[in-house]
Amino acid sequence: MTTPDPGGPEALITGDHPVPQPAAGEVLVRVVAAGVNRADVLQRQGFYNPPPGSTDVLGLEAAGTIVAVGEGVDASRVGEEVVALLAGGGYAEHVAAPAGQVVRRPAGLEDAAAGGLVETAATVWSNVFMHAGLREGETLLVHGGSSGIGTTAIQMAVAAGARVAVTVGSEAKAEFCRELGAEITINYREQEFVDVLKDAGVSPDVILDNMGAKYLDANVRALATGGRLVVIGMQGGVKGELDLGRLLTKRASVAATSLRARPSEEKAAIMAEVVEHVWPWVESGQLRPIVHETFALDQVGDAHRTMEASTHIGKLVLLP
Repeated sequence: MTTPDPGGPEALITGDHPVPQPAAGEVLVRVVAAGVNRADVLQRQGFYNPPPGSTDVLGLEAAGTIVAVGEGVDASRVGEEVVALLAGGGYAEHVAAPAGQVVRRPAGLEDAAAGGLVETAATVWSNVFMHAGLREGETLLVHGGSSGIGTTAIQMAVAAGARVAVTVGSEAKAEFCRELGAEITINYREQEFVDVLKDAGVSPDVILDNMGAKYLDANVRALATGGRLVVIGMQGGVKGELDLGRLLTKRASVAATSLRARPSEEKAAIMAEVVEHVWPWVESGQLRPIVHETFALDQVGDAHRTMEASTHIGKLVLLP
């Protein structure tokens, strides 16, 4: 599934590709499910090119079975049911990936849930916990609380003993987030999140932001003393004004991160922590992947249209 020319969902092309061969240090996965992410939409539109040397086939995560291994990888991994964090290639029947980014599938998950789990779990763990250091008793604000990232972040933060506030675009989405454990829900179409939080006497210790420039000033105003803002998306623009005086007064920090372009060694380290810390939450039921809808591979255009409409709650998943 590629996009030779950037464009709308109709630019997505399904075709035959040779089955990739695993290079040294890689494994080959037969895909049973692949998550659809907003980054895929950006790539289709021509705004988010894959890292140099990566496949032009879309897809940043997949679930499946290891069917072959490259040089240096333990052959006993063949037959292992896994999930894979990818730089691309998930929208296919087979994908090759570095062995450290391909980890055991949590027990008890259906294919669709497994296919839509790893990108969000790795994003939330690496940013909210590894980077921002969210601790028990602190407050996390998640923008886009009903998204795949948002629904995952709510559950992970609650499992870690933190309090959660979210912004959402409708009452139905707010109610769903409350069911997942969010204590404060803010409809960004009707309310200013800074005002709502102030009235509630809440200052977030950590903010996970997918908007970028549009929310930069408001995020800094909302932060608690010692707060940490982590920007993982730019849906609201790339250039904003930062009040350094306010940041200094609050002894706060602002960071921006991307998962896809990190070296494989860093991704492998993140995945090792995800298996250690997050998979127990999945297997105990504290974290359940929220799958809004599944699509056949030849319906990928419909999946992208749903993503762009933002009518979904949780993940959209392809079943090749």
